Amino acid sequence: MANEVTEQIVRETPEIEAYKLGLLKSAQALQMPTLPNYQVAGLQQGQLDALRAGQQGIGAYLPYLQQGTTTLGAGAGTVGQGIASLYGAAGGYDPRMGMAFMNPYMQSVIDQSLQEINRQGDLSRQNLQAQAVRAGAFGGSREGVQRAELERGLSQTRNQAIISALQSGYGAAQQQAQQAFEQQQQRQLAMGQGLGSLGSQLGTMGIQQAALGQTAQNLGQNDVNFQFNLGSIQQKQQQAELDALRASQMQQAMQPYQQLAFVSDIYKGAPSSQMSITQAQQPAPSPFQQIAGLGTAALAGAAAFGGKDSTKTSLF
Repeated sequence: MANEVTEQIVRETPEIEAYKLGLLKSAQALQMPTLPNYQVAGLQQGQLDALRAGQQGIGAYLPYLQQGTTTLGAGAGTVGQGIASLYGAAGGYDPRMGMAFMNPYMQSVIDQSLQEINRQGDLSRQNLQAQAVRAGAFGGSREGVQRAELERGLSQTRNQAIISALQSGYGAAQQQAQQAFEQQQQRQLAMGQGLGSLGSQLGTMGIQQAALGQTAQNLGQNDVNFQFNLGSIQQKQQQAELDALRASQMQQAMQPYQQLAFVSDIYKGAPSSQMSITQAQQPAPSPFQQIAGLGTAALAGAAAFGGKDSTKTSLF
């Protein structure tokens, strides 16, 4: 018995196959696109100005701090002066201070008092001499005793006048000196208190000046931050625009590939429309097989013809 060879070819329908081939040719015709580069938005002018201002503002507090330190030093010095004044106000009174308050006309007063005493003494001498002459005892011992007693009295009167004048002047000078001393002590005490208060105020002012430097620097930094934030908003907006531009360019570059992919997805999802062609190959029959085949065919044809006739006869 001869071997039989069967070849089966499975293909798409001609329309689908032609469309698929066209799709492949379109894909082969596409050139690899040049993709857009990523771009980064640079620092904006506001950010650059903020950075420059921030660098320039470094150490802006130093002048205030130095001025505050100077003021604090002045306050400390003033407090020291006030303390010294307070110590001076606590000093005691020195009686020798009264000599500066002695009446400069004291000697004139004493001289006038002595002149008056001497004048009174001269009158007493004249009266004593006149009495002695009338009594006839001029030049006698009694007159001598009286004269000595007169001179002693005059001397005591002179001394008493001098002592009284000096005591009066000295007492007045001491009283004036003590009053002046107390007034001066009160002024010094008030000055010490005032200097202490002034020093304290200067110290507070120095601290405030130093704090003002910190406040000024903080405010400057706030301005820098605000300006930098404004620049950052602009930078963010520019970066968004660059990203959107790249996305648009990317979409334009990839659009042909997306279209081919879309069509390919449609093709993949379509129902199968395949056809098959079967070709059978076998060896040529021998003469005997050909004769046998012809005889068999003739008998089959006769049987068929005869069957039809018998069918028709039976029907009628």
